[in-house]
Amino acid sequence: MAGHSKWANIQHRKGRQDKLRAKLFSRLSKEITVAAKMGDPDPDKNPRLRLAIKEAKSNSMPKDNIERAIAKATGGDGENYDEIRYEGYGPNGVAIIVETMTDNRNRTASNVRSTFTKNGGNLGETGSVGFMFDRKGQIVYPADAGSEDDVMMAAIEAGAEDVESDEDGHVIWCADTDLNAVSTALEADLGEAESTRLVWRPQTTTELDLDGMQSLMKLIEALEEDDDVQTVTANFEASDEVMAQL
Repeated sequence: MAGHSKWANIQHRKGRQDKLRAKLFSRLSKEITVAAKMGDPDPDKNPRLRLAIKEAKSNSMPKDNIERAIAKATGGDGENYDEIRYEGYGPNGVAIIVETMTDNRNRTASNVRSTFTKNGGNLGETGSVGFMFDRKGQIVYPADAGSEDDVMMAAIEAGAEDVESDEDGHVIWCADTDLNAVSTALEADLGEAESTRLVWRPQTTTELDLDGMQSLMKLIEALEEDDDVQTVTANFEASDEVMAQL
């Protein structure tokens, strides 16, 4: 797997679980609150909220946190967030998409631009790199969910478009509009997924050496430190040798 999924694995190995977990729960709560506010607070009537809750549960977010996030929206005391996407280039010309939720557009724009500039990147206009990615649904299962053939058959029957399987697990891809239906069908067949979310899937990737990966990691880490940033996606790829050195 290329791009942000590998970066997530790198982060995990860096041993920053507690800090990352707190930030992850904060971002998941924000998504749940926004989804509930924009639509019906009943997940059975709100596909976006249903997916947000499913992703929260797959990341072991406590039930109380989920209910509190929904209550913020229904109680009228939740902040009003704007969803803004930023696009630009990192070191070595790697294309990057940054998705944010903010209650202050000027602050977020200034912070994102500054972070790009300070870490060898360049923030571009909306659409400057978006054409290099496809919006897709991504469902991740552990390797013990089934054999490659079994998972492939289940994915096809559920309406998925593609499956990538290796020793680390199975990544199932589908149209963004089909994510809820496909994930629900797979859950009935394979059990609960490790992750269910909408992502930007790179059409092509840029191969990086060790120096390039270290520079890109510095930029991505700095972006993800910003509380307004929800996701960071980059179209990089690195060899097993480079990943081992990291």
